[in-house]
Amino acid sequence: MEVLVDARGKACPLPVIETRNALREHGAPVVTLVDNDIARQNVEKVARQMGLLAETRKEEGVWRITLTAAQEGDLDADSPEVDQAVEQLSSCALPAPGPTVVVLSADTMGVGDDTLGRALMKGFVYALTQLDEAPDTVLLYNGGAKLSVEGAETVEDLKTLEEAGTEILTCGTCLNHYGLTEQLAVGSVTNMYVIAETLAKAGKVIRP
Repeated sequence: MEVLVDARGKACPLPVIETRNALREHGAPVVTLVDNDIARQNVEKVARQMGLLAETRKEEGVWRITLTAAQEGDLDADSPEVDQAVEQLSSCALPAPGPTVVVLSADTMGVGDDTLGRALMKGFVYALTQLDEAPDTVLLYNGGAKLSVEGAETVEDLKTLEEAGTEILTCGTCLNHYGLTEQLAVGSVTNMYVIAETLAKAGKVIRP
């Protein structure tokens, strides 16, 4: 028989802690009711730490999260990993506001061997296409401008990102410096003001 945890109107970290305690005392299934999206995300995260399935439905502003065991014996609500997860989620921090911006300022990744660095950068740009959520913007400047021009191995992956809704912006001054102005193959040319503005408004900046 399922146990109900009514965490509506309760501030973090109570929804997570009460859900964990109900699972420890009664086992799965447990149904938790929350009325804000941050609590929903945190309950789902701690459920995954316990090896549980979380089915969520929203009804009239309330999320109903049903936690069930994926397989017999999967639940381990007393593990140190779960306690650590609960502690981390207890801050109930909001996600960083603003878009996600990826900065590519070189055509290599890391320091050491440039051949390896170019291979790593190619792999990194491909990995961006495999994320659950594509970044909002990719900024390319200095040597990074070489990644968005004709003949670059990264062009097709950048095009895939663009098709997924990512804005691809390459520094015009940088293209001109490298003699690549007429060879831009994906996205559009930008300037330093737009680059500065985009970074200033970013919620998250990723620099490989």
